[in-house]
This record gives sequence, C-alpha cells and structure tokens, in this order.
Amino acid sequence: MKLPRRTFLHLAAGAAALSAVSRVAWAQAYPSRPVRLIVPAPAGGGYDLAARLISQVLSERLGAPFIVDNRPGAGTNIGTETVVRAPPDGYTLLLVAAANAINATLYEKLNFNFIRDIAPVASIVGVPNVMVVHPSVSARTFPSSLLTPRLMQGSSIWRRLAMAPRRT
Repeated sequence: MKLPRRTFLHLAAGAAALSAVSRVAWAQAYPSRPVRLIVPAPAGGGYDLAARLISQVLSERLGAPFIVDNRPGAGTNIGTETVVRAPPDGYTLLLVAAANAINATLYEKLNFNFIRDIAPVASIVGVPNVMVVHPSVSARTFPSSLLTPRLMQGSSIWRRLAMAPRRT
C-alpha cells in the first residue's frame, strides 16, 4: 500500500502531537476544596498543637483550608474510625500517633484494621522513646526485655508490680 505524501505528514504530525500531549497531567489540582485533618486527641495537647501548626503551613502553601477536627475518645479509636469511614479521596487525613499502633494489640474487636485501612502519607514528627528497667533485670536489649516478665513471674519484683495500684 502506498501512502500519499500529505497523509503521511498528517500521521507524523499527529504522532508527534500525541507524544507531547501524553506528558501533560490531566489530574485535578489538589486540594480543590477544604481538607479535614482529624486529630484523635483532645484540643490543646501536643497532637493538636502539631496539627494546627502543620495545617497552617499547608493552607498557605497549597491555597486551600486545612481544618483541624479533634475527635478524642477510646484511645484514638473514634478519630481513626472516622477517617476509615470517610471516602478515600485524600480530603480526610488522620494525625497518627503511637497509640494507634498500640490499640491494634490492645483491642480485640475494632471496626477497622489499621494496617489495611490507613495509608501513610508523610512523617511529621519523630518522638524518641526511652525504656527504663530496674538494675536487677538482666535484659540489655529491647527484644530480650520482652521475655523478661515471663522469667520474673515468681520474683518479688514481679509481685510488687502486679500488686501496685493502677492509675486511671
């Protein structure tokens, strides 16, 4: 089959234009409406302060309001469940803390699976943790300390810890 010169030039120009057009992003600008930042802690605490500082910076840089919404209760589970039930469109964000990871091990029947239902976006704050043990504990590393309570159950230190009044 023989292509006329004009048809060939039209096809070549179309192919060149198609490759240039495919590089242009066709997605909507984010955010095009207000974004809710759910803080699963009461207002006035450390999480709330970090959320308000970050939301102010994001509002200035992205040009859309970032609204801090405090949802305290149930050890962060109420706020987390609010985000899990929200549409997955990026307009409802969750400020995650160590309590969210701890709750996955403490509560047997949660209405969500934290690992499956929450997707990480960014790391905002790093908080160092310190583990202090009595000098009589033989553990020198964290993994070995996990076995220590089982080994110490008969000791007087374990009995004192078990009988100590719990703060609520």
